[in-house]
Amino acid sequence: MATPSFESSRARAMWQTCLASALRTALACTIVGVATLFGPQYIKKQVAFPAFSYVTVILVVTDATLGDTFRGCWLALYATIQGVCPTILCLWLIGPARLTAGTTAIAVALSAFVVVLPENTHLIAKRMALGQIVLVYVIAYINGGQTETIMHPVHVAASTGLGVVACVLALIFPYPCLACCEVKKNCKLFAENASERFNLFVKAFTAEDNSCALAFISQAKSLVKTGSKLLQGIKTKQESMKWERFPFKFLRPYGENPGSRFQDVQTPLRGMEIAFDNSPSFPVGILNSDQKSVLQMLGEHIPKQVNNMSLESSATVPESNQENTQKFFQTLEPTKKDLPSLFFLFCLNLLLNKPITNSSSSTNPKQQNQQGFFQNYLSITKSNKRFMAAFKCSLSLGLAIYFGSIYSKDNGFWAGLPVAISLAGSREATFKVANVKAQGTVLGTIYGILGCFVFEKYVQIRFLSLLPWFIVSSFLRQSTMYGQAGGLSAIIGALLILGRKGFGPPSEFAIARITETFIGLSCSIIVEILLLPTRATTLAKLQLSKSFEILNESISLISFGSIGNLVESQNKLKSHIIEMGKFIAEAEAEPNFWFVPFHGVCYRKLVGSLTKMLEYLHFGSQAFMLLEQESGGSIDNFVHELDGDIKLFKDFVGSSMKCFEEVSLVKSLEILDKEFEKKKLSVDVELGTSQSSSYCNIIRYASEEELDENFRSYFEHSKEFVDQIVNGEELKGQVVLSLSALGFCMDGLVKETKEIEKAIREVVQWENPSSHVNLHDISCKVRALANIIVAN
Repeated sequence: MATPSFESSRARAMWQTCLASALRTALACTIVGVATLFGPQYIKKQVAFPAFSYVTVILVVTDATLGDTFRGCWLALYATIQGVCPTILCLWLIGPARLTAGTTAIAVALSAFVVVLPENTHLIAKRMALGQIVLVYVIAYINGGQTETIMHPVHVAASTGLGVVACVLALIFPYPCLACCEVKKNCKLFAENASERFNLFVKAFTAEDNSCALAFISQAKSLVKTGSKLLQGIKTKQESMKWERFPFKFLRPYGENPGSRFQDVQTPLRGMEIAFDNSPSFPVGILNSDQKSVLQMLGEHIPKQVNNMSLESSATVPESNQENTQKFFQTLEPTKKDLPSLFFLFCLNLLLNKPITNSSSSTNPKQQNQQGFFQNYLSITKSNKRFMAAFKCSLSLGLAIYFGSIYSKDNGFWAGLPVAISLAGSREATFKVANVKAQGTVLGTIYGILGCFVFEKYVQIRFLSLLPWFIVSSFLRQSTMYGQAGGLSAIIGALLILGRKGFGPPSEFAIARITETFIGLSCSIIVEILLLPTRATTLAKLQLSKSFEILNESISLISFGSIGNLVESQNKLKSHIIEMGKFIAEAEAEPNFWFVPFHGVCYRKLVGSLTKMLEYLHFGSQAFMLLEQESGGSIDNFVHELDGDIKLFKDFVGSSMKCFEEVSLVKSLEILDKEFEKKKLSVDVELGTSQSSSYCNIIRYASEEELDENFRSYFEHSKEFVDQIVNGEELKGQVVLSLSALGFCMDGLVKETKEIEKAIREVVQWENPSSHVNLHDISCKVRALANIIVAN
């Protein structure tokens, strides 16, 4: 069995990754330590802030490749231009002797606002620039008139430069850590993983009994998570590969976008998994002995092709023996009971052939106007978000510097530095992140104090005790409990104790730094609460409603001739589902206080169902495009009949999504009922009747009998369409697969709609435990109230 080997390989790879990252980080910090402790006097004089050199190392070299460090050099230069250069002018205009706690905080806040506001600046560059700003202004305030207006900022820049140079050297010696090598290794591992999954899926599909099939499926599913992580690793290192091209041209050819090519393998495999999730039992009834032998042959042939895919390969997908493939698909017929099996074969066909992308870019003027309005709206929204993010960061940093300097003038910058270097690129779970940062800082600081005690007589080499802590912190970063924020705080906490110079006794410095860190984190939390009063729970509800709206829009586009718009709508829906997942994670981590506890389990179910519906839409759009490609113009005579059959599914799913969109925004059923009764009375008095019932008729619900009858009609029209094809048996087989896949996706959309209905009812009941929940009635009341308000 292959699963244990994959699991052991995964554990071994995790150990190797963490150990390699820790050793590279330790080497970079050792270079900084040797340069600042044993280096020439000139270097010691210029690098006046070795603590920030260590911080720069952590910002750049953590989990980095050589390409990342090359990019880090550019980002450090850009950050210095943003952070250090303007401070020279400001110090010359203000004068260091005139700085007070208040003016220093204001100067830091204004400078931070300018740094954070631009959208395209890399997050690492922003963190470096903010750290430089804190050091320049606060140290100038501490030293007063003794501060050199020009050389003091230059020393901060030199400290940053030493950090990035150490990173580059650490990633070159003893051998270069190249992103292209990591991508090649991950490509090989992913190819093996995908091949193994495909083999297991084929064995399950051709299994003679149910127990063997389920065992193969379970074994394949255990490999899915590893495959997804490998594919993500390939995609995340593609940017680093570009930075390695210039200095290492001899390493070409690199191959273009390997992540996209392997995604074309991952997606059909996910479709096969979906097919098995919907299969009632095994063995599969549509295969004869000849087809099983052909499928088993493909099960041996395709993995070899996938394993041969490399970065230099220009082929996007493997090609197979055309003659065997043609024979395999010739005898298929579209039937409802065999939909999962036919969908499996459809995904096999996608694996054999490159997935189709819609190349049509023509839009009518109305669509262009709508897109222009949407883009303008997005631009305004993004501008507001950028302004608010910059304002929050500047205010948090200003307050941290102000209160930190009031508490201890000599240590005030330790309150602002953690806030500066932990700037987030997006919204975070404020309390959770602050908690893990505080824990990481305390853990690192305590380890630093113990290291100082052990190496009390060997002060010059005590930074060597950081090596085991780097290894521990690498695992902390990978853990769910601490994550990146806690792990980095733990590293920096130990670094600033063991790598410090001239900050007094370790225990006193540790207490002062922990206190200042607490002040800085407290300021961040207070600013987040004051300027971002919307809870993550509320944002998750809003995002859920928006997802239903976009899903309804996507469902309405399911028809021949509008697939291009459907693909665009899918991309929009995917981004909203990802955003909702982030809000749910934040809502689960935030305190409940006096609010109703967040029903995270149910929201996770909703995300799962929405993700499945997105997958059904993707495969459905592929089926539409394949039908149009394979049948040419012969499908035009059947478009009206097939669109008519699809319409009932669209009405059922679309009207349900509209209902869920409205119901998910209701905060209290009690308030809704009171408001409805009050408005209804006014309508009764003025018009003599209630209009609420008329709005309920807008919602279209289909019974099980109607849906089954519609399926029968769809398959009858599909068979008529297949029978009139005279261009060959192979084309018929391909058309049967596409029609069956479309039917399978419609059936899946209906099933997930029912699952979403259960989950929404559970959420509404959770939030209104004393009320009777009827989604149809709630939607009617919401719609009636909205129309009454509009009418008045």
